[in-house]
Amino acid sequence: MDRRSLLAAGGGAALAVAAGAPQAQAIAPGTLGRWPGRDTVRFNVISDIQGDLGDFGRALDDMAAVNPHSAGLAVAGDITPRGYDAEYAQVGAELKRHSHPREVAWAIGNHEFYVPKWRDPGTLSQDTWPNGTTEDSLFRSFYRFAGRNTVHTETSFGGIPVLTLGTERYMHYHDPKLWDEVWISEAQFAWLENRLWYWSRRRRPVMVITHHPLPNTVSGTRNKLYASDYLQADRLLGLLGRHPDVFLFCGHTHWDLELSDWVVRRVVPGTANLSGFTVVNTGAIQTGYRDDGKGGEVSVGGTFNQGLQVEVRRDAVVIKARDFARRAWLKEITVPLAAS
Repeated sequence: MDRRSLLAAGGGAALAVAAGAPQAQAIAPGTLGRWPGRDTVRFNVISDIQGDLGDFGRALDDMAAVNPHSAGLAVAGDITPRGYDAEYAQVGAELKRHSHPREVAWAIGNHEFYVPKWRDPGTLSQDTWPNGTTEDSLFRSFYRFAGRNTVHTETSFGGIPVLTLGTERYMHYHDPKLWDEVWISEAQFAWLENRLWYWSRRRRPVMVITHHPLPNTVSGTRNKLYASDYLQADRLLGLLGRHPDVFLFCGHTHWDLELSDWVVRRVVPGTANLSGFTVVNTGAIQTGYRDDGKGGEVSVGGTFNQGLQVEVRRDAVVIKARDFARRAWLKEITVPLAAS
């Protein structure tokens, strides 16, 4: 079970190197045309709203002020605190109250599956899980909100391909020993492999949005809390690791973007890509964490509200960490593109 499962009840850094079916709303070949005429495409990435609508609104206002022509907004999961339809509606209403890009890519997170822990919205009752809630109803709530019928999809941010991934099972329905672990179907793996190779042949960088971080990558992923988030981690790493111009953005940990390993290059043995691919922590809108030095984590004091601005140029991708509360840049890094 996620260690925060009860939450709903109440300067540039050097790049670190870590060792170690049918398409759903996919963009058809040729749809995007040529590389955009402008030199740079900018978009934003956030994650882990989890009911903190005030900070979500402040983040939207800050992004609109700093990046008024953003090509898109990616939300890397934990859109809601529990996954109730009313909570999705609140997020949608808050989004409408603020300026935001037309294109929004929503990824599903573990908090979208927490309705079964509640007998009703005001009564936590984990002993009687799933409290009459079906697994299918949780996915249908996400699909209605996101406007699609699969967890994975492809979006274009100003001509830049954005692939959104997600679990296709909430595992506690399938194995009582498991909770928030990510399970990916053969169809989603085949779709991902197809799209990665499609854009690789066209020498286009690919942005991948997912909620859970892969092991041995960004901040927190060497902590025991995040060692087993993916049931098929090696297979996913094997697909992503073949492509040097893949950028994976992940949330879930809420770990502070001030940490040195907020961005890493993950080299996957056996992929023939010795430069690896880029993995980026997205910070969080709701509450920040750091290592507690004892194999766990401790919350960051004060107001916490962080996210990213991404600039895709013809020869490089610039990733900037932003503190939305202080309206200040924290750091940035430039990653050269192999295909340039």
